[in-house]
Amino acid sequence: MRTYDERVHGLVRSVWYEPAPPGPPKRVWRDWALVAVLVPAALLEGLLRADLTWPAVSVAVTIALVPTLLWRRTRPLVAVTAPFAVTTVVPWFTDGEPVETWTMGFLLIVVYAVFRWGSGREAVIGLGVMTGSVLLSLWLGRLAPADVAGAFVVMSAAVALGVALRYRARARLRELDQIKLLEREQLARDLHDTVAHHVSAMAIRAQAGLATSQTPGAATDALRVIEAEASRALAEMRAMVHLLRRDGAAELTPGRHLTDLRELASHGYSGLAVEVEVVGDLDGLPAAVEAAIFRIAQESVTNARRHARNATRIEVRAEADAAAVRLRVSDDGEPVPRTPSSGYGIVGMAERAGLLGGTCQAGPDPGGGWTVTAVLPRAAS
Repeated sequence: MRTYDERVHGLVRSVWYEPAPPGPPKRVWRDWALVAVLVPAALLEGLLRADLTWPAVSVAVTIALVPTLLWRRTRPLVAVTAPFAVTTVVPWFTDGEPVETWTMGFLLIVVYAVFRWGSGREAVIGLGVMTGSVLLSLWLGRLAPADVAGAFVVMSAAVALGVALRYRARARLRELDQIKLLEREQLARDLHDTVAHHVSAMAIRAQAGLATSQTPGAATDALRVIEAEASRALAEMRAMVHLLRRDGAAELTPGRHLTDLRELASHGYSGLAVEVEVVGDLDGLPAAVEAAIFRIAQESVTNARRHARNATRIEVRAEADAAAVRLRVSDDGEPVPRTPSSGYGIVGMAERAGLLGGTCQAGPDPGGGWTVTAVLPRAAS
């Protein structure tokens, strides 16, 4: 367990070496508009305020410092150091009288900026510059203790705002990174469940074609199935590419519905008959639920065709009621262990169901065969 000194040292190091937030906004027209407003405001203040001891110098210093706002995001330490250094040095030439104007309130913006956009090192140095400037003015008698307290309160508010927005933006970036990771996992599942399904079908039929190459009719049928599966795989890939490239908001999965399950019954290759039954209330189902049920069924059928020994039939049944959508895919193969050590089919099915608040289980039946069951809540999103 680390000691208190080690924890403090670690905290200081983490703050000192913290990088600047990525992607600071570029200089935009609003920055120039702010400068265009502050310069006339400083001139007007110099003309109207009678309590300014050195009005010309005060206005000149204010106008000279206004452009620091233009690089407050890209050079925050310079933007905060220059004003505090100038306002500390100039009174040496004005008989100790401060040259501050009300317009100089814009300095709170650069104080905020160094903690919002600066690196940890820049923020620490900037805080030291600001604190040193105020304490030096107190020591030289330019500021009363009450004024110093007020200055620290105001600066603390700007610092707190900068720090709060900085870490809020960081939390948002972490959230976006997590979303991107989930999207990548979703796309990986789609690639596995779609392309692998059709490519497996082509491989199985190609093997059958080779075995029956001496029979022209059977070989021709095998080639037709391979062509059909290749076309389906290409269509699925185009659908996913379309989702990735289009500008508007997009679902992460190609649009599939429960009624599309009947397509699985049309693939009667490899000697396995696929029977599909879809019953229940199909109206108003979330698109994500329908797509997940289809992909789980598709992967289950693919696994049965590849691994079921001496199976003759695959049954697919999907039922939707008021609370959930239930899927059951089973085959009548021999009761042999079927635990693929490579691939992500079963894992992907469980992840799909889990992301929607449902469950998916796969295992052998006591009397033989293999069954996959999935239950997804109807209200999942």
